[in-house]
Amino acid sequence: MTVDHSDAPSAGGPILKFQGVGKRFPGVIALNDVSFEIGRGEGHVLLGENGAGKSTLINLLGGVFQPDSGSIWFDGAPYKPASPLEAFAKGIRVVHQELNLLSNLTVAENLLFEQLPSRRGLVNFREMNRRAAELLAEVGLDIAPSTLVSRLGVAQMQLIEIAKALAHESKLLVLDEPTATLTNREVDRLFEILHRLKGRGVTTLYISHRLQEIYEVGDSVTVLRDGQHVTTRPLKGLGIPDIVRLMVGRTVEDQGVFRDDIHPTGEALAVSGLKLTADCAPIDFAVAKGEIVGIAGLVGSGRTEAVRAIFGADPKAAGSIRVNGKAVEISSPKEAVAAGICLMTEDRKQQGLLLEMSCAENITVTDLKRLSRHGLLDRGAENAAATDLVASLRVKTPTIFQKVGTFSGGNQQKIVIAKWLYRGSEALICDEPTRGIDVGAKAEIYELLGRLAADGKGILVVSSDLPELMAICHRILVFSGGRIAGEVTRAEFDQNRILSLAYEEYGRARGN
Repeated sequence: MTVDHSDAPSAGGPILKFQGVGKRFPGVIALNDVSFEIGRGEGHVLLGENGAGKSTLINLLGGVFQPDSGSIWFDGAPYKPASPLEAFAKGIRVVHQELNLLSNLTVAENLLFEQLPSRRGLVNFREMNRRAAELLAEVGLDIAPSTLVSRLGVAQMQLIEIAKALAHESKLLVLDEPTATLTNREVDRLFEILHRLKGRGVTTLYISHRLQEIYEVGDSVTVLRDGQHVTTRPLKGLGIPDIVRLMVGRTVEDQGVFRDDIHPTGEALAVSGLKLTADCAPIDFAVAKGEIVGIAGLVGSGRTEAVRAIFGADPKAAGSIRVNGKAVEISSPKEAVAAGICLMTEDRKQQGLLLEMSCAENITVTDLKRLSRHGLLDRGAENAAATDLVASLRVKTPTIFQKVGTFSGGNQQKIVIAKWLYRGSEALICDEPTRGIDVGAKAEIYELLGRLAADGKGILVVSSDLPELMAICHRILVFSGGRIAGEVTRAEFDQNRILSLAYEEYGRARGN
């Protein structure tokens, strides 16, 4: 490919420039003739629906892919990194939505992996842990540097990724959905960090589906749609409805509104005396048929740990579970699924999908018996079921035979939801169900959850997004310090009330 240097930006011009950039994958045009610029030291927001091309674009910046056409200029010079390490060396740091930590290493080793402090040719563990502790304090994460990453939840790992980016001074910091699993407290801390970096002249490229927060970090915005550039303009004067119209090409009404025509009755799921460890407080709650119950809480409050224990993914110290009023013994996910419980995990890539298998195979894997005829799999029935769900959830894929590992993060999440919709479980546990999903798809997921509740399913939703819980839930359980600190009914919904309960255990620990 010949690069025309006549339009090269000067050293004092924009820090990043895309010129006619294109990228294709089998059956998909991911980017088509994309051109725009990002100014030095600015906060730039990149928006678009799932499948718009955002992930492809940042993978070009991060050295994961190379463009098929066009050119990229960075800091006044042609830019085409052959690897993430080369991108890092040139001053670009990408914090991906799909986390890339080494789970068998400690937090400190992950944070300083590229530049481990040494003394006489050996790793200086004391210095490594000291530096790691400083980085953890900067992002407000209260864990020991020696903790194995495999023991952390997704929200904690997200903060580790952000701290890792801060460990090395970069010219351009790319953040892909950094607040997807963070609570308001952690989000505010992140914004403080980004404002400090901006003061030092660091440019940020920020991707988020939480449109309310982009005004905190952005000066300008670029919108992509179906792989093409729609606009690049200042954020000032643009309202959220304007941005949504630019993203989706239509007006999206807020469908995350509570359905008052659903009347819960009976018992879908009940948990009694659940203890995550021998010395923790017991957890008791129930979810009725036709009810959507939310679980709120800070990072480390026990939200995810509790639902994983219910599902049998993690061991529990004590407790009993009932489904449809009947006691069930659950010590593994297989037993949970057989009992009528399903879990949409918060980490879809590692725990929710078979990335090397097709879209159709991922959807139907939860109930192959339903497709079997005399011991043989009915591929026609499988394809028909997958086709219906792909259309219902608006999954963007050229074919149901495409490997889900090639999908965007949001489309992967839709496949996780589809496989449990296909299973038809009685109790549906959703851990961050709209993480990494665009504004249009969120409305569809809310509508789907409401439809399932109307069909008599009991639904438990764990979310870091309080407005989301308040929009769709009958009531909210607030976790703090591994216990239920309180329950808030719909008539009592108030963000301040919920947050005060979430901070309750932490206030006790500090004597407040």
